[in-house]
This record gives sequence, structure tokens and C-alpha cells, in this order.
Amino acid sequence: MDVSAIAEQFYTQLQATKPVEFVAVLFGMISVILANRNNVLLYPTGIISTVLYMWIMAKVGLYAESLLNLYYFIMSIYGWAIWSIRKENENPASISHNTFKDWMITVTICIIGAGVLYFVLSRYTDSTVPMLDAIVSATAWAGMWLLAKHKIENWLLLNISNAIAIPLYIYKGIPFTAFLTLFLFIVAIFGYFRWKKQYRMQHAS
Repeated sequence: MDVSAIAEQFYTQLQATKPVEFVAVLFGMISVILANRNNVLLYPTGIISTVLYMWIMAKVGLYAESLLNLYYFIMSIYGWAIWSIRKENENPASISHNTFKDWMITVTICIIGAGVLYFVLSRYTDSTVPMLDAIVSATAWAGMWLLAKHKIENWLLLNISNAIAIPLYIYKGIPFTAFLTLFLFIVAIFGYFRWKKQYRMQHAS
């Protein structure tokens, strides 16, 4: 597919985009910007986007993506609770690196999550992209878990998911959502370096 065909497909999809997708995209953008700034409001704005995307992804047949957004919804509530319920002298925005245990859990989520999803999608659904759908979802699961724990490495996992999701969404005929994912990819790069800087400031002597 050449550039002009991709541009034409994007324009056609943009014209056909329903208001619910525009709202989902808007709140998705706001949520990731707030996450980049380590602001607690990333959770309520993210909840709005994920609820809408559960319906949108199911509608276009990306079942694992719909399930992923249900997971985002649950983890957003979990992260919001962690942020809000804490010791009085604890910094609610404290950022840290993964420990060895965190990495083990992260890898386990990715491998087992992708394996289980691939099995279910390939055997029990009409998915045409079970492997890619499974990998996108599993790596995003791990990234969202790390985000809830304020781990810097959350951005790395989320961008592995984003990098695979962008061409997947184009292939599935939803380039407007692919554009949102590209935006998330770019913001996540800035988020990674912003969080590293904030981490260094927290531990400055």
C-alpha cells in the first residue's frame, strides 16, 4: 500500500468516525499527557477512554483489545486507589525503578498473558491476527501494572505494545486509532525521560 492509499484510507476513516471514538481519543490523549506529568487525574480521564474503547474494539472485532481496555479500566481504579490510600508522610508521586521481582512479574505477565490470549483467540474467535493481538495486549498489561506502581519502566513496556499496535490498527482499517497510538508512542518517550529526571531529583543528595 503506497502513501497516497494510506492517506486516502485515513481520510475515509476520519469521515466515518463516530462521536464516541472522538471522545475516546480525546480522553485517551489527556490521560497519557497527565501520566507523563505524573498527575493523579490520569486515572479518571483514562477510565472514560477505556470504557468507550471496550465497546469500540469489540465492534471492529479486536477482541483482545477490548479485553485489554477492561484491564486498563480495572488497573486505573487500582492505581487511583494506590495513589490515594497511603501513609501521610509518603510522596504520592514517588517514582522508582523495577526491582528484580518486578522484572520477573513483568516477564511472566508478558509470556503467560500472550500465550493464553493467543490460545483463546486462535481457537475460540474469528480473529485474523491472534498473535499480534495477544502480544499487544500482554505487553500493555505489564506496562499498565508498572504504571500503577509508578515504575519508570512502564513506558518501555507500553511503547513495545504501541509499536506493534500502530501497524495492526492500520491493517484492521482503523487508522484514526493508529494515529492516537502514534501520539501515545511519542508522549511515552517524553514520559520516560521526564520520569527519569524526576527520579534523579527525588534521590538528589
